[in-house]
Amino acid sequence: MRKMLNTLYVTTQGAYLNKEGEAVVVNIERETKLRLPIHTLSSIVCFGQVTCSPFLLGHCAENDVSVSFMTGYGKFLARVQGPVSGNVLLRRTQYRQADDPQASGLLARMFVLGKVSNCRAVLSRALRDHAAKVPAEIMERTVGQFSRVARRLMHEEDLDNIRGIEGRVANEYFALFDELIVAQKEDFVFAGRSRRPPLDRVNCLLSFLYSLLYHDARSALEAVGLDPAVGFLHRDRPGRLSLALDLMEEFRPVLGDRLALSLVNLGQVRKNGFNVTESGAVLMDDSTRKMVLTEYQKRKQVEIEHPFIKEKMPLGMLMFAQAQLLSRYLRGDLDDYPPFIWR
Repeated sequence: MRKMLNTLYVTTQGAYLNKEGEAVVVNIERETKLRLPIHTLSSIVCFGQVTCSPFLLGHCAENDVSVSFMTGYGKFLARVQGPVSGNVLLRRTQYRQADDPQASGLLARMFVLGKVSNCRAVLSRALRDHAAKVPAEIMERTVGQFSRVARRLMHEEDLDNIRGIEGRVANEYFALFDELIVAQKEDFVFAGRSRRPPLDRVNCLLSFLYSLLYHDARSALEAVGLDPAVGFLHRDRPGRLSLALDLMEEFRPVLGDRLALSLVNLGQVRKNGFNVTESGAVLMDDSTRKMVLTEYQKRKQVEIEHPFIKEKMPLGMLMFAQAQLLSRYLRGDLDDYPPFIWR
């Protein structure tokens, strides 16, 4: 099992990262603010106007520490990494199955099954925790509907039908998402998903968390030798990591949506932590972004028992576990890919 190392998130604008011996050093206004040994890191993520020395980038590549660059609100820009490792036979199998609609359908339905089951779990948790504050009858009906969809998926093999099911479930789930916000209702209103750019505070929060999941999914897939750009549910598109998006589907409700709801409902994020630009895009300020990153890292440290492997592990290890299970399925070691289903 892969050791869970830390991700260094750098959000302070104007920060400069360089190498000193075997350490990564963060400088702000020519003053050293942080020094970390390279062996304690798995990746570095830089947001906005953050620069790195060429020597540090080379050192990170040599030590299998990826360096990703994002815009200030979390849109992926670029990534620096060392030589790609992994079994070439595994990737060739991945490419062949991605070109086969039937094989793609068998995998796509499991990704969607994980998403549907975990969306159902989010709604069920809200019913349990906030029964008096949510429309219980509507949510119970939707929970029952998602259970029937999950059973139907086990017999569905057509890729287009599976995509259609995923789209309908997403629409029905997000139609209820505003009801899951039980605090700060006037300041955090969700009227539907808006992306690139997010047009309200809830979408800003979701998009930022999804960008972190995207980064983690890519790292997990590359760690086991899979190509994150070639997916099964999401098809090939230049500049898009389709398999990373596939793997993310299971985790959006668990690590993205649940954390966003907790941050709002517990008052950890506030209205004044978001800024609206002239174009209407909503961005987090630096202090809110740092707090969200801290809470994301804390959430990844929470331990649960993996439902298939039957081992306890931090939430942050789940994507690596799922990527390993996916590689075992593609190699023929498993009869089916078991999605992560939150209990």
